[in-house]
Amino acid sequence: MIPNPRAIVINRSLSVFFMLLAVSASAEVIVGGSGSRCSEDPACINRLHPDIPMVARVAAGERIVFVGRDAGDLHLDPDEYSSAPESPREGLGIVHPLTGPVYIEGAVPGDVLAVTILALKPGKEGWTYASPGGFGGDQVNTGQRFIVWRLNEEYAESDALPGIRIPNGGFPGVVTTLPGPVELEVMLSREQQLADSGGAVLMPDSHLAEPSSLCGPEGSKPQECLRTIPPREHGGNMDIRYISTGATVYLPCFIEGCGLALGDFHYAQGDGEVSGTAIEMDGEITVTTRIVKDGPDLSYGPHYEGPASLLAIPSTRFYATTGFPLKAESDVPRDIAYLASTKVVGLSNLSKDVNLAAVNALVSMIDYIVAEYGYDRTQAYLIASVAVDLRIGQLVDVPNVGVTAILPLDIFVQ
Repeated sequence: MIPNPRAIVINRSLSVFFMLLAVSASAEVIVGGSGSRCSEDPACINRLHPDIPMVARVAAGERIVFVGRDAGDLHLDPDEYSSAPESPREGLGIVHPLTGPVYIEGAVPGDVLAVTILALKPGKEGWTYASPGGFGGDQVNTGQRFIVWRLNEEYAESDALPGIRIPNGGFPGVVTTLPGPVELEVMLSREQQLADSGGAVLMPDSHLAEPSSLCGPEGSKPQECLRTIPPREHGGNMDIRYISTGATVYLPCFIEGCGLALGDFHYAQGDGEVSGTAIEMDGEITVTTRIVKDGPDLSYGPHYEGPASLLAIPSTRFYATTGFPLKAESDVPRDIAYLASTKVVGLSNLSKDVNLAAVNALVSMIDYIVAEYGYDRTQAYLIASVAVDLRIGQLVDVPNVGVTAILPLDIFVQ
């Protein structure tokens, strides 16, 4: 098990003898964790490109421990920093610090990589940010706010949200392989088309990009490195809370060794992550991998499986609101404004618009939390981002498809 020249420290739980012989499938390869910042850690990346060097080589079946940083690479003391009007991080350049990529021995393009999550150990603090770019931000009518949480193995609490206790539902927001050269070209082209049309998309940006030698301002390919914000066919920032301990996610392998990377650890998140963030945290995640030949077709995105208990809400009781695609005639929803449709302004009902239905369910839930529990609208937005699930009710009852917002009531402890 010899690391790449860009190797990091690799620890094993067995003796040096077994490490050198590489005969034990129970050995642990520990990746990442050096340095105080992503830029100081050779195993930390925040861009995706097929030329990013592997930081370790691991046999399929071995346990890999990824030591990860929170989405903003922040290190905050909850006793000194409880809330602020805005995030202290510098823009989106650092997002997301991922650990990897790891070369999985024997994996070749065309294979499917099965990644099973064995454990996720949370850090001691986390944070959540209500940002202007959050889902439904133009209609929820809230301000910006950044809050810090105290974390333990069971629950999270924040001085900025008294009376709230969020149970541990930790998972990695990002599980990804690296795109291949062909896939990279396709992804860059289609996202450029979207940007040229005025759509919401984040194009390559070299600011704070890692690895800097490839993706930074003086790097060799700064305009080819994909941002980690959106998920794509290779996986990435899927932000699916069900991909947690006990789940297996199936990712496509586009290059030799696949290039497995994980990060963006969340202590808890509601379906939708509506404010733009969950409870973001550092952490250590342990996974194992399996190479699947003739695996499922992942053309439209990764697959995953696991115990049905992962689908449950973390509460014994809930309250829910519903939403349909209704609006004022003069309104043009922000997310479709770039299409410049002359029809939208005069309509009060959009046919089969799941996005608008979800916004309406969310607004109703924000109103309910404010009225029932006395929090302000921004606090309610933060609560929704870390605890409220937006789920599709039905897609067939045209024109009014339905979305429901589900609030677990056990989070309210006072």
